[in-house]
Amino acid sequence: MPSIVANGFTIEYEELGRPDDPALLLVMGLGSQLTLWPDEFCEALAGYGYRVIRYDNRDIGLSSKMEHLGVPNLLQLSMQVRLGLPARAPYTLLNMAEDAKALLEALQIDKAHVVGASMGGMISQILTANFPFRVKSLTSIMSSSGNPRLPLQSFQIIKQLFGRPKSKDRDTLIRYSMDTWKLIGSPGYPTPHEELKARITRNYDRSYYPPGYKRHLAAIIVSGNHVDQLKQINVPTLVLHGEEDPLHLVEYGRDVAKHVPRAQLHTFPGMGHNLPSPLIPELTELIHKHIQKADS
Repeated sequence: MPSIVANGFTIEYEELGRPDDPALLLVMGLGSQLTLWPDEFCEALAGYGYRVIRYDNRDIGLSSKMEHLGVPNLLQLSMQVRLGLPARAPYTLLNMAEDAKALLEALQIDKAHVVGASMGGMISQILTANFPFRVKSLTSIMSSSGNPRLPLQSFQIIKQLFGRPKSKDRDTLIRYSMDTWKLIGSPGYPTPHEELKARITRNYDRSYYPPGYKRHLAAIIVSGNHVDQLKQINVPTLVLHGEEDPLHLVEYGRDVAKHVPRAQLHTFPGMGHNLPSPLIPELTELIHKHIQKADS
């Protein structure tokens, strides 16, 4: 996979489709590498005639690591934000949105259709609100507005996300990741055990970097509520969300759609916090039709 210097550091990325096709930028979520975008998802979008670009966010995968920024105290940050006290993270979601903008500029792309998942959806929302001249359309998948009025996840989910094992044993960490994805994945479309294990193992062997995950989480915590930015979005917006998502409850998607002017919302029964293979044809078709409508 190629890499390029953007916003002062190296970003690893991959392209599918023809260079002269309309650009479609995929932005992945918390602690997740570009490989979390399923190949069949990317290939389907490229098959519709798009130049599909997926990349590793800063601090994860094969992009530059921010070791010099240290590891944040997540509990302390959470308490400071909850109490309304000043809280500083190594970087914010706006900084990560600036990375996406810089990547487009480095690739000499004036404007792109942007699709973001989970934290990547938040980054994409903030990118669109702050740099609308770079975005043709927005698709926000299983994401959130950061609205503090939204219901919290179950204690089991929170415990799993914050209770990452301290062990460096490869098998232990792969089992933990499998348990996590089984917990937050789609109950209506469960991933077969061996397929899930193979996918997680490939990602682990490509890159495993817990400090980046913690700095990503700190960025989410301090960035907080961005409802006011959602109200500024003036490009065609599609919101896709699973009705059985235990991490970002379906109310999160509805709240995004509520605050983005003229946003379209589509929810999926049985879908959790992943992109299950059986839904990929429908997901990609909806994105394609949304882009076609935006272009017209």
